[in-house]
Amino acid sequence: MIKPSCLSEKSTLAIVSPSWGGPSEFPHIYQKGLQNLKALGFNIIEYPSATMDDKALFQNPKLRSDDINAAFKNPEVDGIIATIGGSDSARILKYLDIENIKKNPKLFMGFSDTTSITTTLNQAGLVTFNGPSVMAGFAQLHNFDSEYQNYIRRFLTCNPNIQQLPTFDLYSHGYPDWTDSENTGKRSELLKSRGPQVLQGNKPVTGRLFGGCIEVLEMLKGTQYWPSADFWQNKILFLETSQEKPSIDYVRYWLRNYGVMGVFDKLSALLIGRPRDYSEEEQKQLEDTIISVVKEEFGNEQLAIIANLDFGHTDPQVILPLGIECQVDTSSGKLTLLEHVFI
Repeated sequence: MIKPSCLSEKSTLAIVSPSWGGPSEFPHIYQKGLQNLKALGFNIIEYPSATMDDKALFQNPKLRSDDINAAFKNPEVDGIIATIGGSDSARILKYLDIENIKKNPKLFMGFSDTTSITTTLNQAGLVTFNGPSVMAGFAQLHNFDSEYQNYIRRFLTCNPNIQQLPTFDLYSHGYPDWTDSENTGKRSELLKSRGPQVLQGNKPVTGRLFGGCIEVLEMLKGTQYWPSADFWQNKILFLETSQEKPSIDYVRYWLRNYGVMGVFDKLSALLIGRPRDYSEEEQKQLEDTIISVVKEEFGNEQLAIIANLDFGHTDPQVILPLGIECQVDTSSGKLTLLEHVFI
């Protein structure tokens, strides 16, 4: 895998909007995100897409891609972070200059709709990062406890050869109404987490991380941006649901499609992020559905499956580096990265 360089204090981050023009709609949330990134010691370069009017941004998929291409090529840029997700980043993929990007590897991070980009670049050979965006994650960083703030800082600026990803006792579903500026940087009510839920598996397994938002991946099926049949071998597939709160039946259908493709036969493990806005009872129903599809419908009784993990659309979320070797401990639900994430 092609790895980016580790960030350090005074590293420069490029800010781009690959999807929705959220900063133009809620500039106070966006500015809080930039403020918190600067508080971590980073310098900021805002590319044109970052603050462009949402309607104009939607009408210009090539411009969004041009910003990403330019940020990778710019020698002054050390990393690239998406402002927020959206729903149509798949439209920009054909404009990405993959060869130029591979020659200039840098941290590229986002989640939700940014999944289309992180998975496309990862299939091209780059390590990419499923993690907080400027408006959803970094804008609220000062309201997380010190444990999470320190984790984010260490992950981005340190580079141990082995690191166990943390789990968090408390979590929240999204953010209070952004139309009220009084809610800038706030997160919703904290809830007690049930912790990682080991649904299946009886021994530690290893594989390379790959995945993202399950609804966004659905947009890529059947396209040139979907992984080849042999790509899935020994992968650890991580999936999470968006703030749209898809029904459990829809998740069943999507997982069934992976089963029909034979993906479950090839994976080392399946990881499921804690679903946004699901009640605890709905979380358990989802977990039952996952087992129903993977084990009962497709007979994959040995595949390690862990649900309710700290990534995706609930906070706090860990950073998952696509392409990095990871160990899944089915006795505890812990995830351990087994190699340097950065060069």
